[in-house]
Order: sequence, then structure tokens, then C-alpha cells
Amino acid sequence: MDREEYVEAVLRAVESIPEGSVATYGDIAEYVGQGGPRQVGAIMREYGGGVPWWRVIRASGVPADEVGDEQLELLRADGVRVANGRVNLREVRWNPVE
Repeated sequence: MDREEYVEAVLRAVESIPEGSVATYGDIAEYVGQGGPRQVGAIMREYGGGVPWWRVIRASGVPADEVGDEQLELLRADGVRVANGRVNLREVRWNPVE
């Protein structure tokens, strides 16, 4: 898969995360079948503005520093419960095979 195909695959994966769910950067890389969390993060920074980027979060359940408040606000609007600035991944993690 070339870079352009990879970018498109990542963005399609993010678009398929339903409202009320989140995925980690690593989840997206695994779903796409290439790269890792850092590569997904780089794509989201560069190209993610047109997809529900706020549904992709660190594996710790804590948003990235540069988007933290905005991301948590958007997640709450999606119906995701946020406690102490953290999302409980066990409750809302996207499982694309369900």
C-alpha cells in the first residue's frame, strides 16, 4: 500500500467509528493492517480535519495535549462519558468486527 492509499485507508477507518465510540491510534493501524500509532497520529494531524478525529485517542484514554479540551468536549457531545479528563476504553472502545 503506498502512502496515498494508506492515508485514505486510515481516514476511512476513522470515518467508520460510530458516534459514542472511540478507537486508539494503534487500533486504527491494526484495522488498516499497516503502520503503527505514530504513523496514524501523523496522518490525523496532517489530513484528519475532515473526519471525526476526536474519536481517535491515546491508548491511555487521555487526549493529545494540543487538542485535549476540544477533543473531550466533542466526545461528550458524542455521548462518551469522560471522567477526570480520561475516557474509559473498556466502556466505549470501537470493535469493528461486532
